[in-house]
Formats: sequence, structure tokens, C-alpha cells
Amino acid sequence: MSYVAPVKDMLFNLKHLAQIDEIARLPGFEDAGYDTAQAVLEEAAKFNEQVVAPLNVDGDRNPSSWKDGVVTTTPGFKNAFRQFGEGGWQGLQHPADFGGQGLPKTIGAACIEMVNSANLSFALCPLLTDGAIEALLTAGSDELKAIYLEKLVSGEWTGTMNLTEPQAGSDLALVRSRAEPQPDGSYKVFGTKIFITYGEHDMVENIVHLVLARVSGAPEGIKGISLFVVPKFLVNKDGTLGARNDVHCVSIEHKLGIKASPTAVLQYGDHGGAVGYLVGQENRGLEYMFIMMNAARYAVGVQGIAVAERAYQQAVAYARDRVQSRPVDGSLKTSAPIIHHPDVRRMLMTMRAYTEGCRAMASVAAAAYDAAHHHPDAQARQQNQAFYEFMVPLVKGYSTEMSLEVTSLGVQVHGGMGFIEETGAAQHYRDAKILTIYEGTTAIQANDLVGRKTLRDGGQTAKAIAKQIEATEAELRKNGSADALAVGRRLGAARQAFVDVVEFMATQKDPNAVYAGSVPYLMLAGNLMAGWQLARALLVAQAELARGVDADFMQSKIAVARFYAEHILSKAPGARDSIVEGAGSVTALALDAF
Repeated sequence: MSYVAPVKDMLFNLKHLAQIDEIARLPGFEDAGYDTAQAVLEEAAKFNEQVVAPLNVDGDRNPSSWKDGVVTTTPGFKNAFRQFGEGGWQGLQHPADFGGQGLPKTIGAACIEMVNSANLSFALCPLLTDGAIEALLTAGSDELKAIYLEKLVSGEWTGTMNLTEPQAGSDLALVRSRAEPQPDGSYKVFGTKIFITYGEHDMVENIVHLVLARVSGAPEGIKGISLFVVPKFLVNKDGTLGARNDVHCVSIEHKLGIKASPTAVLQYGDHGGAVGYLVGQENRGLEYMFIMMNAARYAVGVQGIAVAERAYQQAVAYARDRVQSRPVDGSLKTSAPIIHHPDVRRMLMTMRAYTEGCRAMASVAAAAYDAAHHHPDAQARQQNQAFYEFMVPLVKGYSTEMSLEVTSLGVQVHGGMGFIEETGAAQHYRDAKILTIYEGTTAIQANDLVGRKTLRDGGQTAKAIAKQIEATEAELRKNGSADALAVGRRLGAARQAFVDVVEFMATQKDPNAVYAGSVPYLMLAGNLMAGWQLARALLVAQAELARGVDADFMQSKIAVARFYAEHILSKAPGARDSIVEGAGSVTALALDAF
């Protein structure tokens, strides 16, 4: 099924929730207001609808392949990636100093959603390259920046993130890859890295690996890890490519989904050592890698929104076309398209409400990122940074978990045909599963939310956000419409549930009791934040409706907000009870009874 980018919904979020014209008042973003956003999004839509989306099914059925160390991507991917780079899409939100367009993350995030909706496997390559660019911008020397950044920003080269090893998954303290200093200031890198997305491929002439390894004599644990640039091909002083480096792909994985994206096993140093260059200082590698990881975590959350949107569009198209059974209300005397049936409409509304809620949440988080980095007032930067950091595990964790529910519902709408690969509904479900796992599982996101984002400041950031939500509730009461009051009641109950859990987390002495509820807390918080943004959207839509602006669209926004409040946000009080009152039952069963 063809993909149509939801440009109108994205622009609504940018204009009314993320306040793109306010972002355009920040230093460096003066030309990045609503008109620019509209032009960029419309061009991104054309490119992704026409060039990238048609390759999605082919990528699933004819995935990347490995032979004798060479990875060949799905036919069409190489040409599409060349057009992606030439169109300036890789450099959209990167600095103009290195050939980028320097646009805010708020605009970039919408474009990232489009390319991921069009083709999740394809989009993983620029996603990892974005992370490599961010790490080099933050911690790379001037020399490394001069050699690598322009080529990465242009899309001529791509980047990877090399963390995981056979014995070191989420526990990076166990990393054993080693780096030996050389007289010329470089290092020789040795070791095996697994699960390296686009670690080898044929779409560009060079791949820039960012690799975690230990320098000889470094401390044990995470304090002894350093970060290195290890290019596939060495780069000569004049910028041309030199000899092949001692890093080789020994296999790629056979996966449940995202089959066109090659997930490589890379071997470093089998022939004397791979030449690497230190990023920043020795033993601070994990700190630098987290720059990449946090950028990637937000982007993975957007991937969840993207695949949910694609599944929703396909489910709606099928529901309009598939004829089965007469409507229960007797409105038709013959069998009707299944979109007439209440439960099918419930499923479609659930899919749409989740997707629009998470999209709005991600857009507002991106705006906070832009303000945190560009606002002239230090206090405003600090407040926005705290808000953004709190939102990242929610965007990543909640949006990816919801994508599993949405893509599963997409299969369900198709009925038995959804279980048949030829319809394409199953691909979205399979592709979505990895999103809850990579860049840190949902439990890891939840641990981050609890430990770093909630307990570290005694819940102050969380409570400050709750105060903002309370102000939206007051606006809903003042509005006084039936829809606003209904949404306001559910929003207030969910906010109180959230505050109760924050208080429980901040005062509970037993760490097992706290972390037993970490994932439910993340899901409650994500549910609330998405619902809050839809409540804000309802207020805007009602005001726009009163002015006679785009009545059909605004009515839809109101309907989606109310549905979300009554069918999704309403789950929050129950989640509160399981966290606050149910911690003991999580660990009640003896270990040997499992």
C-alpha cells in the first residue's frame, strides 16, 4: 500500500504545540519559521512517498545479503540513498559549517518520521549517521571534524555505533575490545562487535565506525572505556581514500524484521590491528557514546511513531475495501465494508489516537531540545534541557511500546489476511518489535527515567511538569465544552496518578519495590504526556473551529483527543495502583518456583 505523509498533522503540531515561530526567534534559527517548515515537510513528503516508500516491501522480501565479507543491499537502496544525500536530507539539522542546513530538531524530527514510515530498514542508516555526527561535533578534535564531518553530513559516507560484544550487551562494563597506542598518536584496535546496524553495505564508499574499546592499562568497568573513530578505508591527507582498514564484516544477522537493514558482526584487528583515532580523552568513551545514544533513543521513538502511522494507513485502506457482514445498526441491508463495524472503528481510533498523541509528544520534546541549545537565557536553557531529558525515555519507551500495539491492531483489522505476508500488514508488526529493544530496552529506558530523571532531583522535574499539566486542566475547565470537560477530567485523574507514583518513587526505601514498577511508571508517564499534548491540541482545534478554519480537520483533532482521554488516558489510575500497591507481588514468588 502506498504511503501518504501526514504533513497536515505534523504542521499543526509544529505551529500550535511546538511553537515553531517561537523557535525561529532563537539565535541561529531566524529563517526556520512556519513557512520554512511547511516547504521542507512538503518536499520531504514527495521524496519519501515517491522514492523511499516503494522499496519497503522489496526490502522485506529481498533483504541485504552477505558473501565473502561483502554486503549487498536491496536493489534500489543504493540509488535512493544517493538521492537522499544529494537532496540534503542527511544534513538537515546539522551545522552549516560542515555543509548542513542547520534547521531545528523540531523540523528535522518530522522529516525523520517520514523516512521511517516510508521504509524503516532504509532509514536506519541515516539514523546511525546522525548519531556519529553528534558525537564528533561534541567531542571530536578539530582534525577529526575536518576529516569526517563534511562527508558524513553530505551523506557521502555513513556512520555506525559499535557498543555491543558477544559477552557485553546492555552491560558495557564488560566490553573487552582493546586499543593499543601507536607512536604516531593513532591506536590499533582489536575485538569483535555484534549487532552493528549498517556496519557493512554498498551504498557509500566509506563507513565511519565509532567504537568503544579499552586502552591498555585502563581501569576496569565503565570508567576504563574510550571511544575511537575507525574508518572502513583510511583517509589520505588530501581527503581521498587510502588503504582498506583492518575491520571486516564476518556475517550479518537473519532477523524477525527490518530485514533490508544489514546487522553486522564486525571483526577488528585480525590482520595486525585496525587503525583508530581517539575521540576526546581516554576513558571518557561511554560519556561520548551516550551523546550518540541519546540522539538515537529519541530517533527510535520517532521510528515507533512512523511505523504506527504506516500500519494505521494500511489498516484504514483495508477496512474501507474489505466487505464483511451487515452493520449492527441496520443502516445497510447488505454486507458492508468493515469500517462500518464499531469494533473495527474502535481499533482504528486506538491506532490513530496513539500515533497522533506520540507524534505531538515527540514534537514538543524536539522544541525543548532546540530551546535548550539555542535560547539566550541560561535559566530557560536549563529548564528546557531538564524537560527534554525527562521526555527522551518516554518518547523512546512509550512510543515504541505503543507501536507494537498499533501494528498488532493493524494485523487484527485485516483478520486472517493480516497473518498472510502478501498483504504487508505483518511486516510492520515484525519491524516494530526491534524498536522496544535497541538503544536500550524499555526496562533500561524505565531505569533511566526512575534513577536519573526522577529520583536524582527528588521528583522536582516531574512535579514541575505536572504543574504545567494542571494549568492545561484549568484551561479545559474554562473552555467549558463537553469535549473539553471530558478530556479535562481524565487528564486530571491521570496527572494525580502520575504525581502519586512520583511521590512513591521518591520516598520508597526498598529499591526492588521502586524498580518493580519502573516500566509501568514509564508507560503511565508516556500516556500522560501524550494525552496532555492531545488536550492542548483540542483547545487549539476548538478555537480554530470557531474561526472557521479547516472544520473537518479540527473536528477530527477534537474527536481523537476525546477518544484518547476516554480509552487510553483512562488506564493511568490503574497503572498507579499496580505500582504503588502491587510492588510486593512482583517479587513474591521464590526464584526456584519459576
